Amino acid sequence: MERPSRYPAGRAGSSARLPCSSFPRGTVLDVGAVGKGRLVDIVVGVLRRAGIASFTVDAGGDLRHVGPRPVRVGLEHPLDMTRGVGVVTLVDGAIAASATNRRAWADGLHHVIDARTGCPVQGILATWAIARNTMLADAASTAAFFLEPQAVLEALDGVHAVVLMPATGPLRYAGLDDERVEAELYG
Repeated sequence: MERPSRYPAGRAGSSARLPCSSFPRGTVLDVGAVGKGRLVDIVVGVLRRAGIASFTVDAGGDLRHVGPRPVRVGLEHPLDMTRGVGVVTLVDGAIAASATNRRAWADGLHHVIDARTGCPVQGILATWAIARNTMLADAASTAAFFLEPQAVLEALDGVHAVVLMPATGPLRYAGLDDERVEAELYG
């Protein structure tokens, strides 16, 4: 079956050719941008149904805390794991992080792909988002690679704060003045 001519990749089933990479037949692309956050929320539901009132589910970058006692979460510097760029205190909330140094295959090749170019996003090292649930936080942390923090807050209801670390310049953020957010940034 032929693809309509508006698709540049050629015939259906052939290798896709993008400006910075090509994918041989059989390549699997992971499009689970909010999948890990959703999985955390599913686990939260299971724990709540089991009657557990206070807990933290940490899926390595996507974290949901439920309960009255606050939990402090460090925002890891993406270029130096021994340093932090801030701390967020969660009380019954979620945080998700995304960084270009995680799931990277070579210098400049990482998991956050700009669909407009087919290439990895450039100019942003890491993002963090705080939201009412982990799936929203996960979506917002990915969206922050493409939108300014305030625009992410405006686009996604239920997202409380977004922090972005560009490759150069100071941290950019929005929502840290929200009463549901307690955070301290270092730089």
